[in-house]
Amino acid sequence: MASPRETVDSSVPASQVSLHISCRKLVNKDLLSKSDPMVVVYQQDENGYYKEFGRTECIKDNLNPKFIKSFTMTYFFEELQMIRFHVYDIDGNSSNLDKHDFLGRMECSLAEIMSHGGILEKPLTCIIITLSSYVIEALKPRKIVLLQVISAEEINPCNDIITFHFHGKNLDKKDLFGKSDPFLVFYRKGSDGSFVAVHKTEVIKRTLNPKWKEFKIPARLLCNGDYYREVKIECYDWDRDGGHDLIGEVYFVLQEVRHQVLPASFECINPKKKLKKKKYTNSGMLVMLKMEILEQGTYIDYIRGGLQIEFNIGIDFTASNGDPSKPDSLHYNSPRQQNQYLKALIAVGKVCQEYDSDKRFPAYGFGGKLPSGEISHEFHLNGDPNNPECVTMDSVVQAYSHSLNTVQLYGPTNFAPIIKRVARYSILLMLTDGRISDLAATKRVIVEASHLPLSIIIVGVGNADFTGMEVLDGDETRLSSGGREAVRDIFVPFSDFLVNGTLTQLSAVKLAREVLAEIPDQILSYMAMNRIKPNPSPPSYQFLASLPDTANQVKSSAPLYKK
Repeated sequence: MASPRETVDSSVPASQVSLHISCRKLVNKDLLSKSDPMVVVYQQDENGYYKEFGRTECIKDNLNPKFIKSFTMTYFFEELQMIRFHVYDIDGNSSNLDKHDFLGRMECSLAEIMSHGGILEKPLTCIIITLSSYVIEALKPRKIVLLQVISAEEINPCNDIITFHFHGKNLDKKDLFGKSDPFLVFYRKGSDGSFVAVHKTEVIKRTLNPKWKEFKIPARLLCNGDYYREVKIECYDWDRDGGHDLIGEVYFVLQEVRHQVLPASFECINPKKKLKKKKYTNSGMLVMLKMEILEQGTYIDYIRGGLQIEFNIGIDFTASNGDPSKPDSLHYNSPRQQNQYLKALIAVGKVCQEYDSDKRFPAYGFGGKLPSGEISHEFHLNGDPNNPECVTMDSVVQAYSHSLNTVQLYGPTNFAPIIKRVARYSILLMLTDGRISDLAATKRVIVEASHLPLSIIIVGVGNADFTGMEVLDGDETRLSSGGREAVRDIFVPFSDFLVNGTLTQLSAVKLAREVLAEIPDQILSYMAMNRIKPNPSPPSYQFLASLPDTANQVKSSAPLYKK
């Protein structure tokens, strides 16, 4: 989520810091197991209100969790930037926090974390709920003190991507009636010498010779771009109750390994066993089959090198939006005021159009009944059956207004046809009231499109419950369909910025910032996946020469990127 600060003056000292969270001695809320903790981070805005900044992953059966997900914040020396951390025991799959057990909260300033050398440890405050609807904050008396450990470090702007592939060999047997269920946790060493978890592999069941999947990790996450910094790996035997047994540890320095001939083997050492047993040698070996560092340009490097973003638009014309002749309709057709769809379209379009050199925007509607009687999920807003492009954003607005007068709102809400249609381009903005009808087909085409240079933005319009669409976001768990998994996250989730049911001018600016914030990282992800480097000389660079052949994926002769 974007910083609450509206503008950032380049003359003001500011740093990007990475925030890592772990907890100790949490309260156990589960009867037959341990708590399943998750932390929700809130940041105070300029009006003094706390807004959700992000959530960690949920860690099962663990009262001392070390969360993998980190949070990037902009640190201003001269500002008081207040943060809150709420800890929950997660029960079920609901995104509604009221459905889960609250374990406590901690409040501090970002400056307080930085002034403590980047590490802060404070007690959690518990909330006692009274019989009324109000809550009273108090430190609940307990024998066990609840502590939250937070560490932060200024981020190196390095964009390199590191690829790893590991196998295990002859690991220790930890299960009484079996072998082991090994997994790896990778740690970054901080400037103070402490280690924070940054990546966890999958669990391989019932084996002493596991073969983990190859994975990629940003260098700034693993070592903050410092290849002389030590990396730590812990190998565990997974246990259902969350009390995972340590098999052993491995330490290595990236700069030393990158000059070695691979595969390279590292002894997996269990510190406790080494102290107790005189004849102890190791607890098995970790074999590094691959370590590759791919130097990656910045998003600005690609823009300067001539990258053009094609901007496509899809608008929901289903009947659930309400009768356009009535003021309560999201498509209210009035010459005197902008409806909710127009406000969202203009807010995001203003930013996107600046990166599109020819200012021609393919614009579609879906879920509408055309004058011919046909129900279409990819009709051209401009009415031209041969060409969906509108010249300038003003033409898109005019085409939308024209369609409101000629197309009957109908249904159902099918996303898949438009996604298939525009998968050869870069960005697809979908405006909808959120009542999606073809979720399975949409998931399938998003997984297929993750191989292509495409980012999908879905903006929810209106006050409907959009939680059902959160499954499309792949930030936490990669989207999958039919046994296939998306190779990268290409979906940007919507945010609801309505103020009393209205998208104000200020909330429109925040909406544009929020929904577009992930686009640069998604473009970098695609470029890294296809080993496309930015071109310093735009006139001599042809993007098509570097892009992979996608003819088998999308039947189109149109260019993936503009030249």
